[in-house]
Amino acid sequence: MKTIRMEEMSWPDVRAAMAAGYTTAVVAVGSTEQHGPHLPTMTDTRIGDATAHLVALKLGNALQARTIPVGCSEHHLAFGATVSLKRETLKLIVRDYVDSLVRDGFRRIIFLPSHGGNFGPLAEAIEDARKAHPGVAITGYTDLLGITGFLQGAAAEFGISAEACGAHAGDDETSLMLLLEPGLVVHERFAPGYLGPLGEKEVQTIFERGMPALTENGVLGDPRQASAEKGEVYLERLASFLVEQVG
Repeated sequence: MKTIRMEEMSWPDVRAAMAAGYTTAVVAVGSTEQHGPHLPTMTDTRIGDATAHLVALKLGNALQARTIPVGCSEHHLAFGATVSLKRETLKLIVRDYVDSLVRDGFRRIIFLPSHGGNFGPLAEAIEDARKAHPGVAITGYTDLLGITGFLQGAAAEFGISAEACGAHAGDDETSLMLLLEPGLVVHERFAPGYLGPLGEKEVQTIFERGMPALTENGVLGDPRQASAEKGEVYLERLASFLVEQVG
């Protein structure tokens, strides 16, 4: 096949792929939201799309469904340049995805959130979808602190602290965007943001009070040592980790 991206395929191509055993669909769930002064608002969606693509390739029997480009980003609205869905809206979109893909004949559907605000609603949506389609394997990686910790562990191999890696427009996301969309990264605006702990307490503070409660520039971490070379490693490690978790 020339591509495993369903949006790049005709319907006969999709049917032929499924007949050949490609009965798993992988869906990234991104966002359109501020990512500090140096990254574009499509950062989560672009990273999620690239990650889902690599996960699908590694699985070997999967097609990549169209990435969902918006999510639950209310905690970023104070900065502007953000489009946010209500929790129930995202859950309904996910359910419509599932219903459509099941109707197509997919026997396994994997959702991969690439934005923190999507993890909780997605977990609920997956549970609801499983009840509606008990004969289909519907899963996803919905442990926000787990994936944050994994990426911080990967950053440590480069000598980057957990605080600098951060969780939003820090070393990891900036490195990934330098790999994927270097022309959209504004180097001269690199600046550290919040450099404290990022545990359950801090995440709850962000969700309840918004990002400005922790960061003035919309950054959690420090992008100043980011590089495309590190981005390549982050992407490979992240995709392999997700395959281990949901594959």
